[in-house]
Amino acid sequence: MTDLHFACVSARSEPYAAGPTLLFGLRVEEADHQPVHAVVLRCQIRIEPQARRYEPEEQERLGDLFGAPERWGGTLKPVQFAHSSVTVPGFEGVADIDLPVPCTYDTEVASGTYFRALSGGEVPLLMLFSGTVFSGPQGFHAEPIPWHKEARYRMPVGVWQRMMADYFPNSGWLRLRADCLEELRRFRSARALPSWELTVETLLSEAEEGKLS
Repeated sequence: MTDLHFACVSARSEPYAAGPTLLFGLRVEEADHQPVHAVVLRCQIRIEPQARRYEPEEQERLGDLFGAPERWGGTLKPVQFAHSSVTVPGFEGVADIDLPVPCTYDTEVASGTYFRALSGGEVPLLMLFSGTVFSGPQGFHAEPIPWHKEARYRMPVGVWQRMMADYFPNSGWLRLRADCLEELRRFRSARALPSWELTVETLLSEAEEGKLS
């Protein structure tokens, strides 16, 4: 049976993608260094938030995900980050490939909220592999990749921060229901506000001053 070992050795931003995309450098090794014709590789990536420490300001920003820090013993659960797939070309022994992972800045997505809450350090990731191996020194046969194949990687937070700064400099995205957006549009129109930023700032200012009914 073909025995593949996986390791993640790097992470970087894809500079020419249509949207924010991380490239994880994977090293795939066949234990007996037998020839592998190809691998159809699938990968599920999870964030393991319990595997790092958090500064007080990070704890505050993570409140909407995990609640108050005193509850984290029961609420600090893994967060789904991404599913991705790639075809590994034929190799003997070891192959180094890039696994592309599209990312989102959507504030409704838990992984995006987690990344934005971090000031620095590393993101502890668990990569779970599955798929099909096509191998055989003589002939050609297909085997499934066992579900227990995995790799851990601590991605520097700065990789994600620099990528998002390149694609969305000094900005972010907020998704609203259609009726809520329409009410916000009316508020902006009634006050002849020139931008959405000024609209939200005015709304917050009036709320703080108690001017809203």
